[in-house]
Amino acid sequence: MMFLGWFLIASGILCVGYGYIGWRLLVPAALPKPWKAAAWIMLIFFGLLPPLTMFLQINRYEHSLGTILSWSSYLSLGFFSSLLTFLIIRDLIWLLGSGVRIVIKFVRHLLAPGPTPVPARDPERRRFIIRSMNLGILGVTGAVTGYGLFEARRRPATVEVEVPIKNLPRDLEGFRIVQITDIHAGLTVKRPFVETVVEQANSLSPDIIAFTGDLVDGSVSHLRDEVAPMQELSARHGRYFITGNHEYYSGAEAWVEHVDRMGFIVLLNEHRIVHHGTGRILLCGITDYSAGQFVRNHASDPRAAVEGAPPSDVKILLAHQPRSLYAALPFGFDLQLSGHTHGGQFFPWNLLAAAGQPYISGLHRHYNTWVYVSRGTGYWGPPIRLAARSEVTLIKLIGA
Repeated sequence: MMFLGWFLIASGILCVGYGYIGWRLLVPAALPKPWKAAAWIMLIFFGLLPPLTMFLQINRYEHSLGTILSWSSYLSLGFFSSLLTFLIIRDLIWLLGSGVRIVIKFVRHLLAPGPTPVPARDPERRRFIIRSMNLGILGVTGAVTGYGLFEARRRPATVEVEVPIKNLPRDLEGFRIVQITDIHAGLTVKRPFVETVVEQANSLSPDIIAFTGDLVDGSVSHLRDEVAPMQELSARHGRYFITGNHEYYSGAEAWVEHVDRMGFIVLLNEHRIVHHGTGRILLCGITDYSAGQFVRNHASDPRAAVEGAPPSDVKILLAHQPRSLYAALPFGFDLQLSGHTHGGQFFPWNLLAAAGQPYISGLHRHYNTWVYVSRGTGYWGPPIRLAARSEVTLIKLIGA
């Protein structure tokens, strides 16, 4: 029922957006009838692709044709969302300009009453300007989409972050945590990309590897081969995994079992003590913020994660969504590692990514807790990233 509600809302928004594109782009073009009909049919076709893809995903349609459909749907969605954004910005500038002209005309009339000469309008010149601007916007949108595709598909950046911890024992100085998150294997992210990420993470010589959710978009039976390289991840003190919201769209319980078989330590509102020399790290992991809506006994619970924990020198929480911070604050974590937001991925999707989240990317101090939000290692939906390059993160603990 929840999926149906979101599906209808998303479909309604897409309908309005693609309709606006047709109104502001195709109508002024004044194409000959056959071309006009073809252009509208193509726009409607691309407008229907994303809802169709979402519907098939919800109903667990998994077929080789699904990859072609996903690429066509999400790449076109990225193109048209950027196109819509540019058209709206252009129209808002025009609207603002018209408002300024009306105000200037009104002020002039107050200062010098009497008839004001009205300049002759040239409809043909206006049509030429509109069509030229529309062609320019199409060209810019194509270029931006191409660059965004390159950014999304390239090797993730290696981001090094030093986190200062008070009273950090000497043995924990420089402790290395590699964070991977939000790969979203399945739709357009496949095995070769996962292999690249694994090689990159292993090259950083981590003490532990923390995977903070959203590994997949699809079932175990369909994607086990795509994520198989994750078994090759290597860290001195082990590999840890928590669930993200997309695990729950893909069958979380089956994925938890499979990830466990791949050698990860899955933390479902649980903790482990990591001993490094004489230093002790309490590593806690909670399920996704929304997990209880899908699997009742997976409801996110920071209290359960720390319950019965022995004394430690550093307390670290793995939580897929940054907003889990609020429930975790009373338990005195030194550091929270999160993902989920993809750093916004690209405008205007970043506005949605920020909704309800305290932070969208980077390292932040929230009262006595450090929060690091990764921009994500893969991407979701449109294979586009702009000003939000994907990352594999190396977290180093240092003394404050």
